Amino acid sequence: MVNMNFVEQANRIFAQAVADYHQTDDVDAPIRNPYVQGTIEYDLYLKNWIDTVQWHLEDIIRDPQIDPMEALALKRRIDKSNQDRTDLVERIDSYFWEQFQNVQKQTDARINTESPAWAIDRLSILHVKIWHMQEQVGRKEVSSAQHEACVAKMAVLKEQLEDMTTSISQLLADYAAGVRIMKVYRQMKMYNDPNLNPVLYGKK
Repeated sequence: MVNMNFVEQANRIFAQAVADYHQTDDVDAPIRNPYVQGTIEYDLYLKNWIDTVQWHLEDIIRDPQIDPMEALALKRRIDKSNQDRTDLVERIDSYFWEQFQNVQKQTDARINTESPAWAIDRLSILHVKIWHMQEQVGRKEVSSAQHEACVAKMAVLKEQLEDMTTSISQLLADYAAGVRIMKVYRQMKMYNDPNLNPVLYGKK
């Protein structure tokens, strides 16, 4: 069964991964995942690494001077990253499903609007936001108004981190107690599937 310290562990791993990425700050740097492949810790680290790299790819592609062919290559890379992210979230949901599928459900148990792994997805991205907002807070060459705005935004992000940590922990506790019913709906993404995207299967 999932330990109720799971979200705190995820927070530590996400913070570790985003910090590790910024040792090189290079979207092409090889990932050196310190966790054993096949474990949930490995997947959490990989999840944040993907999110951090994609954050920087999204920055790069917005360069107004970017070469159009380079932009197209980056768009393809971002599409691949989004697919990898979705596949990984669904793998993390499979982990949660294994943990909670045999819990005795209470008669008035409720369902949730999203699966736990998609909540974890938002938590991971929040860590990336916090890293980069802290970077903005530390800039010296900006106006005092911009600095104060970034400080205010940072406070909101930290509050959101605290709230998300609490709410996801409560959700997992509800699953463990049978108060909520865990259901997983796969994303069924179609645009990367050559059998489902008419632009792709029309080219065959």
